[in-house]
Amino acid sequence: MEKRTVYMHGNPLTALGKKLATGDQAPDFKLIDNDLKTKTMKDYADVVKLISVVPSLDTGVCDKQTRRFNEEIAGLKGAVAITVSADLPFAQKRWCGSAGLDTAITLSDHREVSFGQAYGVLIEELRLLARAVFVLDKENKITYVEYLEEMTEHPNYEAALEALRSIL
Repeated sequence: MEKRTVYMHGNPLTALGKKLATGDQAPDFKLIDNDLKTKTMKDYADVVKLISVVPSLDTGVCDKQTRRFNEEIAGLKGAVAITVSADLPFAQKRWCGSAGLDTAITLSDHREVSFGQAYGVLIEELRLLARAVFVLDKENKITYVEYLEEMTEHPNYEAALEALRSIL
């Protein structure tokens, strides 16, 4: 398994899995929703997907990232924002309720961390996911990808949203 260094508050950590690139076919996933149901890529067929990967919804940057993408994409037809973290589904559901984002899609990789490995974002030492953004077209081809080296930094919101809008 490939390894690379990422940072949290400047402290080095190990991210596991191969980095994906623009033009790659996105790996299928098996994640758990807030009602403990398994979700796969097929559940989001025929829509453009922005997959926002965060270490934990209960942190400031992750909170802002999830809110921003959900608010920006809410009015776009044919697009969906999916936030993935290793938070427990119960914590994700609680966060959505307290954030007033009851329709937000938050999926948990807690059970198997297979998403983290397949997308190259599993932080070995913490069993959390490293911050990243993926935009997938309707055929699940990656049209935009951003891996952040420092987990406390924000992604490039405008670039990700422009990539999403350009394929709608």
